[in-house]
Amino acid sequence: MLEKRSFALSGHRTSVALEPEFWAVLEEIAGREGVALSGLVTRLDAARAEGQPLASALRVFALRGARG
Repeated sequence: MLEKRSFALSGHRTSVALEPEFWAVLEEIAGREGVALSGLVTRLDAARAEGQPLASALRVFALRGARG
């Protein structure tokens, strides 16, 4: 089941739906980096490749972070 979260990115609101396991890893990484989850998502949004969906960028980042 997907869990939807809303963020303000580039001056507009957007929602992202991910599996709870991905959100858990992203929250863990944000905590290790000492930033809020919204700050981490904002940073990843700015760094993603043109045309890459935000949800995909977050999943790939979480997977890389979980793998160490």
